[in-house]
Amino acid sequence: MKITDVRARVVEWRGKTIPPEPHFCTNPMDLLDLPIDPMSSFRFHGWLVVEVFSDQGHTGIGNAALAPRVTKQVIDLYLKPILVGSNPFDYEFLWQHMYRKTMAFGRKGIGMVAISAVDIALWDLVGKITHQPVFRLLGGKTKQRIPVYASRLYSQRLDELAKEARRYKDEGYRAMKLRFGWGPVDGAAGIEKNLALVGTAREVVGNEIDLMADAYMGWTLDYARRMILLLEPYHLRWLEEPVIPDNIAGYAELKRMNRVPIAGGEHEFTVYGFRELLEARALDVIQFDTSRVGGITQARKVSALAEAHEVPVIPHAGQMHNYHIVEANLNSPMAEYFPKVDVEVGNELFWYIFKGEPVPRNGFIELDENKAGLGISIDEESLKQFAVME
Repeated sequence: MKITDVRARVVEWRGKTIPPEPHFCTNPMDLLDLPIDPMSSFRFHGWLVVEVFSDQGHTGIGNAALAPRVTKQVIDLYLKPILVGSNPFDYEFLWQHMYRKTMAFGRKGIGMVAISAVDIALWDLVGKITHQPVFRLLGGKTKQRIPVYASRLYSQRLDELAKEARRYKDEGYRAMKLRFGWGPVDGAAGIEKNLALVGTAREVVGNEIDLMADAYMGWTLDYARRMILLLEPYHLRWLEEPVIPDNIAGYAELKRMNRVPIAGGEHEFTVYGFRELLEARALDVIQFDTSRVGGITQARKVSALAEAHEVPVIPHAGQMHNYHIVEANLNSPMAEYFPKVDVEVGNELFWYIFKGEPVPRNGFIELDENKAGLGISIDEESLKQFAVME
């Protein structure tokens, strides 16, 4: 059994887009005095789709959303030569080969995103060859259905925020997450606006629904300290990415305050990166993204390490590659879910690229035991709305 070809395509959205509101979401660019919208650096309307073909006619599908044009170059130039002619069942050896070949310039960031996309495709391919869903290859179901939290509630007018939160509550979600819109450069007035966002959402959903909040790396440690004291009365399940991911000591300090649980890891990579976070006791919740952390091969290792430290894993983003990880791990109590909306930030593009992504019912999703691999396919008809780069 051999891999015969690897195809990486970049697809860039050419359809309708919705411009975000001002103060849509904090982010690391907010601290710089630039004559541009700071959120522009974190909007992306492109995606990478990877297909791994086998000599038995099966095709594995992987994908990634970060820097797709450059990621495609890494796959085409460095990873494809390793994969073609190899046995897809040697996924551990192939991961190590890709990791070590790109170590001088990879390890984290774009190099690891490229490996992640390919690795996801390998697991999808192995599932299709064996006629098994990926979660069964990882150990089987640990839950009959997966609780998901509605992840949107970007900073907006308070009446609109309340309306959106009420809709998620009425749809049966037992948890939801909002985004902060203001950071250190906005001073005390911005703090009050952030508190108004949380207070509005909490008033709508009550105390029987979990509420989380995301700063998306947009705060300093000093600002986060001030905010945590003020956020404590709202009983957040977690505060996400309050500072930049390299500030591990800062995360650990915020966690030691023991006022609001601290979550992060969306921008961390491999079991080595998460070993540092766990040894530093920096996080209450681990949020790796399977399409960044090193694919499923690394995601399962990080999950095992986190379980040994009794730190729950709730991956960043929805998508099937994350759901299969959650399904197969008792230490993953729920999953994130991005509702399908008009294209805005870019997080929602996977809805327009793939077929087979599950839709929640009463706040839960169920993975089909009869669908081999990840259970998704590429919507080639929908790709007509994209510019496609082979």
